[in-house]
Amino acid sequence: SIFGVLPVLQATLAGLASVPLPVIDSARAMGMAPRHILTEVQIPLALPFWLAGVRTSVVVNIGTAAIASTVGAKTLGLPIIVGLSGFNTAYVLQGAIVLGLLAITADLAFDWLALILLGHSTSAVDHQT
Repeated sequence: SIFGVLPVLQATLAGLASVPLPVIDSARAMGMAPRHILTEVQIPLALPFWLAGVRTSVVVNIGTAAIASTVGAKTLGLPIIVGLSGFNTAYVLQGAIVLGLLAITADLAFDWLALILLGHSTSAVDHQT
């Protein structure tokens, strides 16, 4: 969905902007072409930011997809909408729990992926002292 583009784009731009200038200058001094600087220096250093943007986008889109049920789409948000319109709390809870678990599972899957790819977690919980 279009709502998922902005977090990924912002994270990508922030990641590329976070690459220290001395690192880029060093790559230039070693004779790397601009394309190689991008692919071998800037993108690997920006990968944690990009991954965080994709992670945010996926979780936001899970919630946004549930809202699509308000206009008649058959999504995981349907039990919530049916429960709200029929004053059935059990349906609302059923839909909310499933969507919440799906969002948490997706978030943890991206944390696991970051651990595999980057060698460390990107979760804020892991960085607390």
